[in-house]
Amino acid sequence: MTSSEIKQVRSLSQKKFRDSTGLFVVEGEKMVAEALASGFRVERIYRREEIGEAAMARITQLSSPSPVLAVLHQRQDPPAPLKKGLYLVLDAIRDPGNLGTILRLADWFGVEAVYASPDTVERYNPKVVQATMGAIFRVPFHSLALPPFLQEAAAGGAQVYGTFLDGDDLYARPLETGRGCPALLVIGNESNGISPAVAACTTARLLIPPFPRGKQGPESLNAAVATAVAVAEFRRQYLAQP
Repeated sequence: MTSSEIKQVRSLSQKKFRDSTGLFVVEGEKMVAEALASGFRVERIYRREEIGEAAMARITQLSSPSPVLAVLHQRQDPPAPLKKGLYLVLDAIRDPGNLGTILRLADWFGVEAVYASPDTVERYNPKVVQATMGAIFRVPFHSLALPPFLQEAAAGGAQVYGTFLDGDDLYARPLETGRGCPALLVIGNESNGISPAVAACTTARLLIPPFPRGKQGPESLNAAVATAVAVAEFRRQYLAQP
């Protein structure tokens, strides 16, 4: 492995170089296998037994070097018209671990696609990639301005839910689960929640209540945890419907 290759791979830990090259890194046997099965274009694969322990230690973005690292070409998922089903909409999610976990949740619960505001953390961030556990290769992901997208979705008959601290009890109201029309669930920023511009586009406000109701505790849930709780309820109601 040449010094220029080492320099290039190491540079991909920074967003500006990922943007300029259109490349990103995945590490680990499982993640590389997922990448190879996904259709993402592979630039290069580096194996520890081929390049040596020292070289792998220099190019890894993990705390401990993995046996294999792949450099892949980024892919922009083409937008598709909304259809019946459940979708996630992310408003300024900034924490890479949260985004990666949310993509993993979307994969687990069969969410049709994830839409994110342009100020959401980049999905090819190394911490996002690793946190997805391979879901990055299976879940369609679109970055776009949310208000016009949500306005058009609602005008087309979609139900646009948002999670708020003053919403209706998630467990006490029937939800449009995606059987009859597209159901979009908006998850807000970790600190500020859903922005006013996006909140104005929602058609229903939901609250994940504490237990017991009225209990004084944390102001809110972690964004990924809130996503898991809310999506699980959407799926529970879906399965309960005839």
